[in-house]
Amino acid sequence: MSTTQSERLRGLLEPLVASRDLDLEEIEVTPAGKRRVLRIVVDSDEGVQLDECAELSREVSQVLDDSDVMGGAPYTLEVTSPGADRPLTEPRHYRRAAGRLIKAQLHEGGELVARITAVDEDGLDLEVPGVKGRKPTARRLPFGEIAKARVELEFSRKSDKADTSDASDASGARDAGRGGRIDENKTDENKEEA
Repeated sequence: MSTTQSERLRGLLEPLVASRDLDLEEIEVTPAGKRRVLRIVVDSDEGVQLDECAELSREVSQVLDDSDVMGGAPYTLEVTSPGADRPLTEPRHYRRAAGRLIKAQLHEGGELVARITAVDEDGLDLEVPGVKGRKPTARRLPFGEIAKARVELEFSRKSDKADTSDASDASGARDAGRGGRIDENKTDENKEEA
């Protein structure tokens, strides 16, 4: 995408996105066969719901139809929120990742895996996990020392286990909405016992 087109798209769409209390994180136009794909990534401190993306997509589509910024060639519009693996590049990205584990590449070399405990305008307060049974340690990391960083996905965080360890309801079936299963093969005898 040319810089001019990118600037025009950002100038056109940023006020629309901001009016919904969202941040315009990224605009990307990529070729896809005979068409192009216009991908718009938005985010907020509270996250972005699917319905918000759908409503914003309709508004963006109307604004683009009323302008010539995309030219005459066909394109597909995608409005989405950032994925869990997106790079952390702005202080607001780190703020939104507070409490999460990150992996940071440092300018001085080396890599740091730690949990964000606090974020301010200058950098991060981190909890570095202990190694071989040692206690975690606190560390301050200024933004200027970070070359690049991403959130590390955690599938079995200790505090998450405590939240889901007792997901049974009164009938003894697991709550399907919390990753459990509902046992549909219970006998009448089992139902009465529960």
